[in-house]
Amino acid sequence: MTYLLLFPFALAPSLIWLAFFLRKDTHPEPNRMVLKVFFLGMLATIPAIYIETFLEGFLSSFSLPHIGYLLLYFLAGIALVEELLKYLVVRFGVFSNAALDEPVDIMLYMIIAGLGFAAFENILLLFRLIQTSPATDIFLVNTVRSVQAVFLHALVSGLFGYCIAFSFLKKKQRVFLLLFGFLSATILHGLFNFYIFYIG
Repeated sequence: MTYLLLFPFALAPSLIWLAFFLRKDTHPEPNRMVLKVFFLGMLATIPAIYIETFLEGFLSSFSLPHIGYLLLYFLAGIALVEELLKYLVVRFGVFSNAALDEPVDIMLYMIIAGLGFAAFENILLLFRLIQTSPATDIFLVNTVRSVQAVFLHALVSGLFGYCIAFSFLKKKQRVFLLLFGFLSATILHGLFNFYIFYIG
């Protein structure tokens, strides 16, 4: 498998899920905004790598039991970082735009940002695998990730987006809903990573 073919192959899971969610939208968003948020979600992967690498070293400097270290790293060192960055993409890339004309749009844009993030994550992983693994293994990994890791990003981002959207309707509970959405997305994401690590 060449690098030229690998790129669209790695993008495919996110694009398939993106098409699925966009078809569910009764008031379609501008294509320009969809592409913008998807691309910004991809770019958010870059700072995530550096922050997660730093936190991995920082957390390992503490004398924690191995299981405690892994849980803390997957929750705070990965999931929290990634959910925060995806939120920032939507917060600064969408909130002030006229395209955001109904609360449910927030959930959709959070999903789009999550799928963009997962797309670049997938590209990096498969481009690393191509150096050591046969095409059959790469195909298997991409297929499994399409229904696991890629869908997870859409799921937890959508959950957080739902809570953000709901907070606009329940202004007295806004802080609680934002924290609940963020922590729920972080915990689900972190526990999924922890589970995947243990089952290999």
